[in-house]
Amino acid sequence: MTLSAAAGRKGRALELTDHDKAMRDGEEGRAVAKAMDLLMRYGRALGAAHLIDTSNVCGANIFGPRHLNYPNRTITSHDEAFSELSLDSDEIVEIPQVRAYSCQLIAPMDHRHWELQGLSAQARDGIIDSESYSGRHGIHLMNTCTPYQVGNVPVKGEHCAWMESSAVVYVNSVLGARTNVEGRESTGAAMLTGRIPYWGLHEPRNRAAADLVDVRVEVDSVMDWGLLGYYIGSVVHDRVPALRGITTTPDLVRLKHFGAAASSSGGVELYHIPGITSEARTEEEAFHGGAPEQVWHYGPKERRETYAALNSTAQDTDVDLVMIGCPHATIDQIREVCRLLDGRKVADGTHLWLFTPAQIRTLADRNGFTDQLVAAGAELMSDTCPAIGQFLPAGTTVIATDSAKQVHYLPAIMKVQGWFGSTAACVNAAVTGRWSEDSP
Repeated sequence: MTLSAAAGRKGRALELTDHDKAMRDGEEGRAVAKAMDLLMRYGRALGAAHLIDTSNVCGANIFGPRHLNYPNRTITSHDEAFSELSLDSDEIVEIPQVRAYSCQLIAPMDHRHWELQGLSAQARDGIIDSESYSGRHGIHLMNTCTPYQVGNVPVKGEHCAWMESSAVVYVNSVLGARTNVEGRESTGAAMLTGRIPYWGLHEPRNRAAADLVDVRVEVDSVMDWGLLGYYIGSVVHDRVPALRGITTTPDLVRLKHFGAAASSSGGVELYHIPGITSEARTEEEAFHGGAPEQVWHYGPKERRETYAALNSTAQDTDVDLVMIGCPHATIDQIREVCRLLDGRKVADGTHLWLFTPAQIRTLADRNGFTDQLVAAGAELMSDTCPAIGQFLPAGTTVIATDSAKQVHYLPAIMKVQGWFGSTAACVNAAVTGRWSEDSP
């Protein structure tokens, strides 16, 4: 559904079940009542007709010093933090165990490398305390932007309430689950109630493709898929695209990078690749029997222009940081970096950082990949990333990455230059200290 269509339905009455009314009226405690109040305000603003059940919520409720310190006050208790930041409540309420299956998305700290992040011991302890609070309340501490890589794999048709744009586009498109891009507040409320407004991509009619993208070049490598995704997001914005002309079957990594790129340059939350993604066996099925509103063509010219756009912030070829793992890397991506290093060392004055879920880092430890990376002068981190944690090696002015999403955001967030290219080009930059052209 477009934003204008949703706006046209604002003000309609929000139908509540008897259980919704009981939660609203405080029969399950003040916190649940506050959560229902938030969901009712949210649903009315969206023009939703009613709420629906969800038993799969991914939100962000771990708070560090950056979240809790305000110019004129400091939030001092975890109940106060959840009340104000996750429930939009001026009243401090005691937070009960969550009702829905809930997990924490990417967090602000890596437990193993907090000092490398530049955190103080006090900040570290505060984040650990916040994590413990979430864990005690039943929120699973996955701490990753890719929950589907470490056990949270919703099934086709399942109604979810997820934050994190790259995760949302993956589960909507590849798995066929149903969620909009939610926020901290709506997911916090959904955790306590097991309810979320029924609107947007929860409704089958809004999952039809609107635009067709005719792909006229071979799309094979991870870099190819990142370029294609970034182009598509820039032209379709928040509409649902369907792709024509894909001749190979992309794997998890390629679809992960594709969706992350499309949701960064635009607002893509769902796409269809007929014969590959979950809800479209054919092009006709992708469009629910209708016709495209607009047709886009992606060929050599568009690919070159997209590559130039992604590298538009970079001028200096001396590289301070190479960052791999946005969205969080799979075990095979880590293995690939080890293979590309092939015993070589990271150059003096350059850093190579990889990011992955903690569960995958444990696997990398066991496989010996972590030791190989450390021996090369690299670091394998988990639970966070430079954009979320807002940290870089001291003095960093130029970064390189194989992630279209990261090169889209990090230069703006951290005021650095950003190079984008293949994983091989990134590893080469790490061992030489310089960026070499990697254009398609």
